Amino acid sequence: MIQESNTQHVSVMRDECIELLSPAISAHANPVVIDATLGLGGHTEALLNKFPHLVVIGIDRDTQAIEIATERLSRFGQRFISHHSIFDRISDVAKEHGYSHVQGILFDLGVSSLQLDNGDRGFSYAHDASLDMRMDKSQAKTAADIVNTYSPGELVRILRTYGEEKFATRIVESIVKEREKAPLNSTSHLATLVKNAIPAATRRTGGNPAKRTFQALRIETNDELGAITRAIPQALELLDIHARLVVMSFQSLEDRIVKNFFQEATTSGTPQGLPVEIAELAAKFGLVFNGSQSPSEAEVEEN
Repeated sequence: MIQESNTQHVSVMRDECIELLSPAISAHANPVVIDATLGLGGHTEALLNKFPHLVVIGIDRDTQAIEIATERLSRFGQRFISHHSIFDRISDVAKEHGYSHVQGILFDLGVSSLQLDNGDRGFSYAHDASLDMRMDKSQAKTAADIVNTYSPGELVRILRTYGEEKFATRIVESIVKEREKAPLNSTSHLATLVKNAIPAATRRTGGNPAKRTFQALRIETNDELGAITRAIPQALELLDIHARLVVMSFQSLEDRIVKNFFQEATTSGTPQGLPVEIAELAAKFGLVFNGSQSPSEAEVEEN
């Protein structure tokens, strides 16, 4: 079950995403869009409401999200197709449903409101729960497995790389000492451990001191950055002529990966100084706008 307030959650930058995808959808007689991170279905619902001939394939690795979104979007009948999968299988998913190219693809990266708001899922340091953090409950590895079995060196690498945690060594030393007594299986236990490992002066600024550690463990548990790295090239290959790919990211690690792919895809291979473009080396894609867009202050506050 999910609280009614969650089902009414307004998807982040929903209107901006619809606006960016609209030209590609409107230009095609039978448009298809892949919502690669379906979540509760807010973006998909808005798209299906606006475009009466649109078909949306919604992908999500979270079976609870699939269940909720499928019920929410049932009124659209065959115009909505749900598929339980990690988005790095986006090419296979499209082909399974009979599509080699689509008119739009949307990624809303990171953890969803469904996962954060459900304390039992173990994503939040604000709720005591099992140290789980699996986006797909059918996978075996949990955050507890990582904390209790990874070598100290690997744990330090994860916290530094995925959490940009400058006190990674101190935190890992505390984790190793604690797990020698008994396995670490509680979110609150880990959050307290992290808090106590960080100098008091640092704890007074920058929000909850466990935030970076929890982010790092979540990314490692779900191989989030690896999935993005595998998915974006597939998504680019799926785009039809004049189609559009929209990606929302919420932290610098995701953003860097996506921007690197976009830069490569939109950069010509023709040597500088030549008076003409070499056709086979020309960029296959163009940016809709340079840089990135950000949500309004009101939307940030609401979410």
